[in-house]
Amino acid sequence: MKQVGRMFRNFDLDLEYGEAGESELLSILKGVKKVEVKTDRLAHLTWNVAVEFRCYGKNSGISTTEADYWAFVLLDGKMIILIETNELKVIARQQYKLGNVKKGGDDHESEMILVPINKLYERSI
Repeated sequence: MKQVGRMFRNFDLDLEYGEAGESELLSILKGVKKVEVKTDRLAHLTWNVAVEFRCYGKNSGISTTEADYWAFVLLDGKMIILIETNELKVIARQQYKLGNVKKGGDDHESEMILVPINKLYERSI
C-alpha cells in the first residue's frame, strides 16, 4: 500500500471490505441468520470437531439442519469457529469418503464425521 501524504491508497477499498465483514457478523449475531452452535470438549485434544449426521438410524445434525452457519465453541468458550453450513457440508462429505466416521453420544447411537480443524480453516481461504 503506497502512502500519499498522510493517506494510504486503497484505504477506501480496505475500509469497504472491513465494513462488509462487520455487517455480515452483525447480521449473524443479531439473529438475522440461523446458527447451529456445537460445543466440543475434545477438539483441543483431537484437533477434530465431531459433526453428527445420523442418530438412532435417522438423519440428524448436518443432514437435517436449517442453519445458515455452524459455530463450534472450543476451549471452554475461548475460541469459536464459525463456518457457512454449505462449506461445512463440503468438508464433511470429503471426510466421510475418507472414512472419518465414529459412533458416540448416548448409547453410542450417534454417527459423527470427524472433521479436522485445519480443514475448516483451509476451506475458508
